[in-house]
Amino acid sequence: MRAHLCRHCQKAPASRPRRLCWSCYYRPGVRERYPSTSKFARQGLGLVQRCRPLPAGPTAALPGSPEKITVLEQRALLGLELWHPDDAILDRRAFPRLRLRARRLRERVVSSLIAG
Repeated sequence: MRAHLCRHCQKAPASRPRRLCWSCYYRPGVRERYPSTSKFARQGLGLVQRCRPLPAGPTAALPGSPEKITVLEQRALLGLELWHPDDAILDRRAFPRLRLRARRLRERVVSSLIAG
């Protein structure tokens, strides 16, 4: 299998991310000119680091409940932050297993936003 050449200088073998050689990767300004080629670097809906408007108000729906999932879907469709700072929370000490369920729910919501 033939090694790829650097996308910038076309001389040295690409040994760094973005299919750049070592010297081009660390040269100021070069790395920013080439987008990532990694499948793990995609920034779809929900992953972009930007400020979104807060929802109009908090929800009383508890994490993991069908009502909370519906609220999260509506917020995502409207382009709002998914979680309001004053949304209802669980006492984590009283419900240790629900913390894991809430984490899985959050991952599922974010992955569904990425996929579609």
